[in-house]
Amino acid sequence: MQTYILLTKLAPDVSKRVKDRAQLGRAWLEQVKEKCPEVNFISHYALLGKFDFLDIYEAPDETSAAKVSMISLSNGAFHAESLIAIPYHKFLKLSEE
Repeated sequence: MQTYILLTKLAPDVSKRVKDRAQLGRAWLEQVKEKCPEVNFISHYALLGKFDFLDIYEAPDETSAAKVSMISLSNGAFHAESLIAIPYHKFLKLSEE
């Protein structure tokens, strides 16, 4: 499985509903689990910066990662950016080739 990073920025109307955040987050995660059962979430962080949330997860391919991003966009994210994460030791091996 490939490791992915998902960075999300909430839409302004959604970010104002801080008290509803836990409920909205659970609904999002349930939808991801239903539509992408092959995805395994590792970590979820709230951020203080350009993005509101960072998720680290494993998925078998970019199609599954794209689905996670699309689900985020359909559930209140104004912007969703998915990145492929390469373990550092693998990156070093690549640099030696």
